[in-house]
Amino acid sequence: MESFVQHRKGRTPRQVHRDVADLKDDELGRYGFTGRTAHLYRRNDPTQFRAVGTHTGVDRIVTDLAPTDQNDPAGEPLLMFHNEDCRISLSRRKEAAPFWFRPVDGDELVFVHEGTGYFETEFGRLPYRPGDYVYLPKGCTYRQVPDGASLLLVIEAVDEFRVPEPGVLGRFFPFDSSLVVVPEAEAFDGDGRDEYEVRFRQREGQTSLFYPFHPLDVEGWRGDNFPFTFNIEDYDVITSETVHLPPTVHLFMQATGVYVMNFLPRPAEARRGAERLPWYHRNTDFDEIAFFHGGSMFGVGMPPGLISHAPQGMHHGIPERARERSRRKFDEFDRVEWQVISIDTRRRLIAAPALFESGVADSAQAGAGSRV
Repeated sequence: MESFVQHRKGRTPRQVHRDVADLKDDELGRYGFTGRTAHLYRRNDPTQFRAVGTHTGVDRIVTDLAPTDQNDPAGEPLLMFHNEDCRISLSRRKEAAPFWFRPVDGDELVFVHEGTGYFETEFGRLPYRPGDYVYLPKGCTYRQVPDGASLLLVIEAVDEFRVPEPGVLGRFFPFDSSLVVVPEAEAFDGDGRDEYEVRFRQREGQTSLFYPFHPLDVEGWRGDNFPFTFNIEDYDVITSETVHLPPTVHLFMQATGVYVMNFLPRPAEARRGAERLPWYHRNTDFDEIAFFHGGSMFGVGMPPGLISHAPQGMHHGIPERARERSRRKFDEFDRVEWQVISIDTRRRLIAAPALFESGVADSAQAGAGSRV
């Protein structure tokens, strides 16, 4: 239920996310940032708490994790988070697998954090590099062939990934689909083995198909269901001089219950008094994953490879010290240079046990404010 009726009580700024002075701007909203909303102006930083229980969130540097595919060509990615709509995994493959994958539960959207190489697919060869998204449709047989060590974030949906409706900006902004890289048809030759294994990527059980010929023997293809790559360098960031816009303007692709956004380098808000960083919030209807690809905020580096989980209902946002720095350094910095991949999920995410093993950042932490 949305309403045009809004109330204002107590001490508040004239406009949202501007001129908050010594108050802490805290947004309580429904359906991400598109439903009914209340802005609460607090005395204290709401991310300063100690969380105990089953859904406290977790922060982890992914280079501390060791998927079985890191050192074993026959290994597989490490599951990090999952719910009924999606799974989020980590792959650190150095060598091509002796088999091929076929996702049978839904589409896969792969983000390349490190490494180069290519994906062999039924549609042809897809080279990849850092900053690429690799889209692999449900049922598409493929194999990753890395040049060396690669680090990939794998997002599996149970539905198909799709581009958001165009809206008022039209079809080409912020994602111009004409810039995707599409494979040229290529039939791959066999290497003389007796059988070629195609292993299903499925949530439950195990299934393999064994072919007496190379499974990628396609001489040509046509249609509108195909794999592709798209690099974040080609993504147009929507911004405003006068106010910090909500994360939803950075929506890249979505599937049922899963929303993928790109927080990328952009001009900083130029109006004095405008907040230049995301306000505190506690999305009551979405879990949030932030994956730090790199970059910096007002001269402070962001830790590449950090993955951060904020469960729905839990306050999170940029730490207060960073907000104070952004105000203090207003005239020194005119850009935000962050590179963060954000994944919002409608259903609560379950963190895999591997994230809580030795070396993990404290999950029952005081101050989850490092989360975007």
